[in-house]
Amino acid sequence: MLNKIICIFAALSFLFILSSTGVAAKSNPKVIMKTTKGDITIELFPEKAPITVQNFLSYVDEGFYDGLIFHRVIKGFMIQGGGYTSELHKKSSKPPIKNEAGNGLSNKRGTIAMARTMDINSATCQFFINHIDNLGLDHKDNTPEGFGYCVFGKVIEGLDVIDAIADVKTMTRRGMQNVPRETVEIISVRRLE
Repeated sequence: MLNKIICIFAALSFLFILSSTGVAAKSNPKVIMKTTKGDITIELFPEKAPITVQNFLSYVDEGFYDGLIFHRVIKGFMIQGGGYTSELHKKSSKPPIKNEAGNGLSNKRGTIAMARTMDINSATCQFFINHIDNLGLDHKDNTPEGFGYCVFGKVIEGLDVIDAIADVKTMTRRGMQNVPRETVEIISVRRLE
């Protein structure tokens, strides 16, 4: 019994030393996305998607997303934003990044993933948040049809906001389908320290 107590005390002492010296495990970065429908807090996964998280945070740090909109909303599927102004003018982006969809993360409800064209490595600034589990968007193989969409984070607060955005009525506008009739603006996206 005494040995057990000594082992527990030693383990607790070790953890205390680690935390007091700043060697404790580093937490994942988080961002807060303020929208006209409410705030969404997102945890990012740099260990699983380092290129994608770095790319997203570079846009965040530049204030790139401020004032853009959710331009494509499909209830029971996903909400997409990060590329268009309220007048549906496409904002210029940085060069495309490598698709990290084969990282083991799944397009489950509340996860954030990179939007792209049929070209596997075409993601730039646009993202989508899954409204439901969309396992059909996961990486299956290395073909264009099976490569999937890279998940790089998840909503940890604000799923009700995702639902509210998904509930908006949509229309076709300037040749684009599923555009919200009521503008849903991304007021800002900032890192949470």
